[in-house]
Amino acid sequence: MNSATVHQVPTSCDHHEVHAADIQAAQAAISTVIEPSPLQYCPRLSQQHGLEVYLKREDLQDVRSYKIRGAYFNIASLSAEQASAGVVAASAGNHAQGVAYACRAMNIQGTIFVPKPTPKQKRDRIRVHGGDAIELVVTGNTFDEAAEAAREYALSRGATIIEPFDARETVIGQGTVAAEVLTQLTGLGRRLDHMIVPIGGGGLAAGVISYLADMSPRTSVVGVEPAHAASMALALAKGGPVTLDSIDPFVDGAAVKRAGQFPYEILERNQSRLHLIASEEGEVCTEMLALYQNEGIIAEPAGALSVAGLNSVNLEPGSTVVCVISGGNNDVLRYAEVMERSLVHRGLKHYFLVNFPQEPGQLRSFLTDILGEDDDIVLFEYLKKNNRETGVALVGLELSRASDLDPLLERMEGSPIECRRLLPGTQEYEFIVAN
Repeated sequence: MNSATVHQVPTSCDHHEVHAADIQAAQAAISTVIEPSPLQYCPRLSQQHGLEVYLKREDLQDVRSYKIRGAYFNIASLSAEQASAGVVAASAGNHAQGVAYACRAMNIQGTIFVPKPTPKQKRDRIRVHGGDAIELVVTGNTFDEAAEAAREYALSRGATIIEPFDARETVIGQGTVAAEVLTQLTGLGRRLDHMIVPIGGGGLAAGVISYLADMSPRTSVVGVEPAHAASMALALAKGGPVTLDSIDPFVDGAAVKRAGQFPYEILERNQSRLHLIASEEGEVCTEMLALYQNEGIIAEPAGALSVAGLNSVNLEPGSTVVCVISGGNNDVLRYAEVMERSLVHRGLKHYFLVNFPQEPGQLRSFLTDILGEDDDIVLFEYLKKNNRETGVALVGLELSRASDLDPLLERMEGSPIECRRLLPGTQEYEFIVAN
């Protein structure tokens, strides 16, 4: 990897806003290192939704994520004194890879904090991109806990924090995605009607909306959050960032408990061109699988958020829509969970506690009298025997069609075998099934 010179990049003097000129300056600064990602037309999604859908393939960046843009520009903007003191970053994985890449390219020492749930694949890639230029620290159960540890460490060492989303330079760098999209669509003779982006802390959405507000004010931005980590929607509802009590960390690239203050301020000022929606984690998994099976795209959960958002937003038929595939750092070991969540979301997989009488032929009766012809048992596990007469089993069933559930429940209701359905989202389900 070639070394790079650290230099100051001129931007506008208003540090409370971001403008197209700032993003254009950043684009010029990073263009020698970061090549534009492809804009790919998607026939399947276009036909499915009655739109002209293009995919902005940020998963094809060197670090498989758009995060390299903000990280590199942020570090390139440091003074020589700041650079010599080193940098510190916290990340769920993608921002960390961008920081690692930049540290190695610019010969700057960095310390990177990631939470414990960060997939091994992402940890390994951080080390590959950073080499001897970075130290990786694994701590905390969420991004927010890792971020707090990173800030304390930076303060004690006099190092500079490279924020993953809550910093002006990061937002400016992420905004170069929108600059590329407009150039690419202009080359195709198309106007951008809507741009759909994932939202975690809000850095990408803030950068995109800032650029479009100046250069394509008729374009709307659709921000898609994970349903169980919708921190930006709460911030806009409450008048400022609020810390969520808990989140589902599955969409790790976008699961943050608290939206960034700086991105929030930008999005709050641009609410007239912003539409926020939330997608269930299971729906995201379904779109991950569809992207892989149809387009051959290996998207991480956050990378599929924008495509999942197409299912929940009403756009003008025939309009031109760009979905940002924000990242492709997905550990193959996670696909079992991806498939599980997708099946549950689509109503094809269900779990029951079945209290079997301890008499001959009861399992045969369950198979012949209760199960439908196309229903499969995918899990059967005895939990305990209540007494000599009965025994409780956890039974997982996979259906061919979601519509097969009601007839199945009716047959269970009419059977002498006691069956109780476990519902996703309940404490009982999480305790017995998810664990």
